Amino acid sequence: MKSLFDIVSNDCSKIVTKSYSTSFSSAVKMLAPSIRQDIYNVYGFVRFADEIVDSFHDYDKEALFNTFEIDLENALKQKISLNPILNAFQHTVHKHNIPNELIDAFMKSMKLDLEKKEYKTKDEYNEYIYGSADVVGLMCLKVFVKGNIELYDSLKNSAMRLGSAFQKVNFLRDLKADFEDLDRTYFPNTDLSQLDEVSKQAIIQEIEADFRAGYEGIVNLPIEAKFGVYTAYVYYKKLLSKLKKTPSSEIKNTRIRVSDYQKVGLLANCYVKYRLNLL
Repeated sequence: MKSLFDIVSNDCSKIVTKSYSTSFSSAVKMLAPSIRQDIYNVYGFVRFADEIVDSFHDYDKEALFNTFEIDLENALKQKISLNPILNAFQHTVHKHNIPNELIDAFMKSMKLDLEKKEYKTKDEYNEYIYGSADVVGLMCLKVFVKGNIELYDSLKNSAMRLGSAFQKVNFLRDLKADFEDLDRTYFPNTDLSQLDEVSKQAIIQEIEADFRAGYEGIVNLPIEAKFGVYTAYVYYKKLLSKLKKTPSSEIKNTRIRVSDYQKVGLLANCYVKYRLNLL
């Protein structure tokens, strides 16, 4: 029966989230049960698309992506897919009226990763960030506001800026893998082969501005979403703090991470602030 298949599909999205990102899945657990599964479903979708362009080096990535794109289109039209990740995602899309233009923008940025290696202008960079990160923040916001269009519109900019901050932190953290393994350069007007402190600090200042704008939205989120999103915010802020203290020469040679011990401490601190109404 279809209901059983939907349960299996949701479970697959949850497994994908837990398998690929223990940190993000920990933050999702802090969301209210009423919205938690839909965020798993969004993450499962974006993770699969990202894996195609980033990881499947021994296969025809373009062919795989084209098949995924066709399957996505059919899933959205038919409201079912034999791909359990897409089946779960289409359910969330229709349940929360996620606009097609957000999905299209995301797929456009993912497709760029198949061939584009360098972003030379700020406009190119911003367009990629919008599709790869900002719209994901907006998809999640659609879930959080549960149909409240006025609230959605008031929080759109903050959700996009927070998505941008998360993505840029990932770019800086994954500098070695992106530059050396995938031959990609996302930051415009920056020579990553000779990254210096001036260039690194300019990137960090840009991210900090995004975080400030993103926080303004977090404090106004519905209660069901606030704790979980704040937890993710604090985790990424900690990553940025560690990157800020790491010499530019070392960022290119290692992958900065937050230890499990530190994550526990951050989570406890988040919970205290949340319970004391300090957000």
